[in-house]
This record gives sequence, structure tokens and C-alpha cells, in this order.
Amino acid sequence: MEYVYLIMKVLGGLGAFLLGMNLLSDNMSRLAHGKLRHMLNKAGKSRFLGVGIGCGVTMIAQSSSLTTVMVVGLVNAGIMTLFQATAIIMGANIGTTITAQIVALNSFDVATFALSLATIGVFINMFAKKEKIKTVGSALAGLGLIFVGLEFMSSALSLDPNSQIYRTITNILATDLNPLILLLIGAVLTAVIQSSSAVTAIVITMASAGLVIGGVGDGVYFVVIGSNIGTCVTALLSSIGASPNARRAAIIHLMFNVLGSIIFAAFLLFWSISGTTFSEVVLQKLFPGHIETQIAMFHTFFNVVATCLFLPFINLFVKLANLLVKDKKVEEKEEQKGVIELDERLLRQPSVALSRLYEDTGKVMDHAMGTMDIAFTAFLDKDVSAKEKVVERNVALARTNKGMIEYLIKVSASSLVLDEEKTVSSLHYVLNDIIRIGELADNVTKYTNHYVNDELVFSGEVIEMLKGMYGKITELSRLSKEIFLTKDLSRLEELDALEDRIDKDRRRLVRTHIERLNEGKCQPQNSSVFINLVGNLERAADHITYVAHSVEQAE
Repeated sequence: MEYVYLIMKVLGGLGAFLLGMNLLSDNMSRLAHGKLRHMLNKAGKSRFLGVGIGCGVTMIAQSSSLTTVMVVGLVNAGIMTLFQATAIIMGANIGTTITAQIVALNSFDVATFALSLATIGVFINMFAKKEKIKTVGSALAGLGLIFVGLEFMSSALSLDPNSQIYRTITNILATDLNPLILLLIGAVLTAVIQSSSAVTAIVITMASAGLVIGGVGDGVYFVVIGSNIGTCVTALLSSIGASPNARRAAIIHLMFNVLGSIIFAAFLLFWSISGTTFSEVVLQKLFPGHIETQIAMFHTFFNVVATCLFLPFINLFVKLANLLVKDKKVEEKEEQKGVIELDERLLRQPSVALSRLYEDTGKVMDHAMGTMDIAFTAFLDKDVSAKEKVVERNVALARTNKGMIEYLIKVSASSLVLDEEKTVSSLHYVLNDIIRIGELADNVTKYTNHYVNDELVFSGEVIEMLKGMYGKITELSRLSKEIFLTKDLSRLEELDALEDRIDKDRRRLVRTHIERLNEGKCQPQNSSVFINLVGNLERAADHITYVAHSVEQAE
């Protein structure tokens, strides 16, 4: 029964630790509020900047797996190159070592004070009025909970050296295991727990309790090295069914970690040939009496050195990935595609997912306006065959609209800051306005059918007036999209002035049409088609305008 109690206590401490990690990660991300995506997009062509950004994002998100999965998603969406992804992945491996450094603080007196952060953070969250302060409180509570979990695990593992359970565990852990087996243990544990940080925390806590892992002096470090391989599983799983480039990004992550692990494992093994260990000669002298710090510093040293070694060879990693993962020979049929590709990998970081969805909405708007362009041009050319193309594009638009709404619902289920909640709400209205543009384009094709089938005649003057009105609508669409993407409220006045001119065009077209009817210059049967046509164009302009004005709601 004593063993059961021990396991339950360790699992309880691990649960508190993981909960604290999630709290800290979620709330640090909320404080970053959309900056993560902006940081990732800044990678550019500089490998050093990419490493820095990968490190920074991972320190905020508190998970290299999360950063890597986001990178796979962005590569899959075609907005990040493999070169950028490789640099960011290397940086993420450095950034994830911050967790081990936090865990190592448990060996210092500062850890005692850190435990109180859980209570302080909860009180801040309970009594603060401003949402940002509440988020800070939740992040502090998460950090405190990490130390609570570590303390709980540490106390559970601090057994009486004379007890039977201590001797049994020590005999098992201190067995002179092959270093490769220890490496494999680290990889498998990480793959199961899905967190190299958690495995490192467990290893550090066990070491601080006097439980030596492996019969050799550097045994514990082989487990740490192995955890870097195990963390690749998350990215590999997330790349299943993704584009070839996304799978290549996951493969690069695996290659980088496996090669780094092999080099360091060999380094430790060759060092042991001299009769000493790396730990005795270097780590114990630099950080005497603090095994927790020694393990944490080795974790950081390992990832920094591996990054420095492989950073000059990013292009080689990309070439190898291209050789291992071939491009698809058969492309998906056009009619099965939506306007955009929604990547659920990004949902692991809601602010990044929402930012990406916001930008994609601009592309969907372009698609809807492109459909209207086809319909209007077909009317001018008396081309009834364009109806099929318009219907096909509207099917894709409807499919995309449905997918985006479902995606928004999933984003809404996450913890969002107030500004993000407003953005989600406004996007629901925007998507409705965009789908209406496509429906109005379909109406225009119906008027084209009447135009041709009823052999209606419109004068050159009328056609030119219609072209003038539609030219303004095209300009309105361009301006509306710019305002929507940049959230530049100062240009709304310019937008409204243009929309007023379109309204005046509609009134003028209808008025002059009625005058021609009264003068006998126009056929009465033209009225239904003409008045409905200009009315639908004007309604399309209204919906385009609403898209830009959604920015006000999101502010």
C-alpha cells in the first residue's frame, strides 16, 4: 500500500505541475495578445532572428511542442518557408529549457517564496477589475502552482533512506543501465506525457531527493537527451494529413533533435572513457551542491550547442527534408477545395489561430468579389455560360463559410481576451456579409439570362453608366479590405463618401431609366432586369461597406 500512496502523491504533484504549466502558458499567451503570430512572421530570411523568435515564443508559450505545432500549421498554410521554420524550431529547443531553469529554482530559498505566488495570483484574479491585471494574476497562480507541484513531488520522493521502499527504488534506478536504454526511457516517457518539460521536472525532482538515475554518473543526462527526441512525436502527429512542406517541417524537427542527441550521447560516452564523467569534471565544479541546477544547465547547454552546430546547415536540412518527403503527384480536385485551408493545429494557440483567420477573411472577400466580377462581366458580354462558374465558386464559398464559422466556435471555446472576443463576434457578421456578396452575384447571372433570352436591348450610354457604378464598387471593395486588415478607422469617412456616390449612381440610373420609359426610348420589359440589377449592385456595396465598419465593433 505504501507504494500506491507514493505513486498517487507523485502523480498528484505532477498534475499540479502540469496544471501550473498550462495556466502559465495560457495567460502568458493572452498577455502577448496576438504578438506570437506577429513574432513568428518576423522571422524573414535571417536564421539568427528566426532562432531568437523561436526561443522567445517558446518562453512565452512554455512549450517547444506548441511552438513546433504552430510552425507546422503556418508552413502548411503556405505563409512560412521551410528555412524560416527550421530556424524557429532550433530556437524553440533553446526556449523550452527555461522550464528546467524554473524547476531548478526549487533548490534555492526563492522556491519557498514562489509557493505563495499561487495564493497571491488567485487573489489578484478574484479582486482585480481590469482584465489584464486578472490575466497577470492567473499567470502568477500558474507559476506558483508549478512550485506547489514540485514541492509535492519532492516531499513524496524524500523517503527515509532506511525504508524498504527507498532501497527498492534506489536499486531499480541505480542499476547500471546501458546509456542508450536511458536515452530510450527519456524518449518514450516524453512521447507518452507529451512534454519534455514535465520529464525534465520529474528527473530534477528525483535527483534532488537523492535518487540517482542510472549506474553511471552521467546517466541522468542521457534521459534528458532522450526527452528531446520524444518531444518530436507531437509535431510528427500534427503533420499527418498535412501538406508536404508541413511534413518536411516535422521531419526537420526530428532530424535536428535526433542528430543533436546522437552527438551529445557520443560526447558523454567518449568522455567516460577517460575514467571520469562530464558531470564530475564540469557541472559539479561550476555548480557545486546543486544537482537540480546542474541538470537544468546541462539541458540548456545541450540545446544551445546543438543549435550553434546546426545553424549554418539549415539549407542542408531543408534539402534532406525535400528528398525524404516528395510532393504529391495527384492534386485535390478543385471542386473539393474551399477558398482557404483552415489548419486546426493553430487552435493550440487561439490568438495565432484568430489572427490567421482574420487575414484569411480578406482572401475570402477577394473570392466573393471575384465571383461578382465574373457575373457582372458576363452580363455586359451577354454570356449565360458564366452561370456555371459563379455557382461553382459560390459552392466553394459556402463550404469555406461553414468551415470558418465552425473554426470560430472552436476559437471561442478557448480562453480569449476581451479584444479577441470582440473580433470573433465581428467576424461572424463579416462572414455573413461576404456570403451575401456571392449570393448577389448569382442574382446577376439570372438577370443575364433574362437579358439574353428575352432579347432585351440596352443603349451604349446605359452600359457606360453601369460600368461607372461598378468601377466605384470595385474601388470600394479594395478600400474596405484595406481598412478591415489594417483596422484603420481614420479611412472610414473616405469609404462612406465613396459608398454615398454609389447610392447616388443607383438613384440616377433608376431616374434616367424612368425618364427614358416615359419618352418611349426604352422597352417596358427592360425595367425588371435593369432596376433589380442596379439594386443588387448597390446592396453588394452595402455589404462591402459593412465589412470595413466591423472594425469599429472589434475595437
